[in-house]
Amino acid sequence: MQDLRELYQDIILDHSKHPRNFGKLSGAHREARGNNPLCGDRITLSVKLEDGRIADAKFEAKGCAISVASASMMTEMIKGKTVDEARALFEQFHGLVTGKPTGDGGGELDSLAALSGVRDFPSRIKCATLAWHALTAALEGQDGEVKTE
Repeated sequence: MQDLRELYQDIILDHSKHPRNFGKLSGAHREARGNNPLCGDRITLSVKLEDGRIADAKFEAKGCAISVASASMMTEMIKGKTVDEARALFEQFHGLVTGKPTGDGGGELDSLAALSGVRDFPSRIKCATLAWHALTAALEGQDGEVKTE
């Protein structure tokens, strides 16, 4: 079990130190800002939609390793997904980190398993889900800032 925890920690640290899809997305169709007032994490998520699918996604963030890693992993996972598939992934991911699984992830969330340990630390769940809440707001075209409180 210790080896698995070390692997998970390595994955989170890698995505935190070398985030994928970090930066501004030119030509974005939707954008949302997220804020976790509890710890100060902030994220701006931009998505480009084509034919009902997420063609590209990028984020800019200032926050803890968990929030940055989660955003990095999420943007990798949602590219090419339909809007409905991305929403379903949010529900499945939220279930994973809260310990309240919803439906069958079909193994698709395996790459996000590294973040499942936050369920033991309720304040960290908000860090892990911040980018996902911003994604939901962006997909729904919501203006303003999404908060975890």
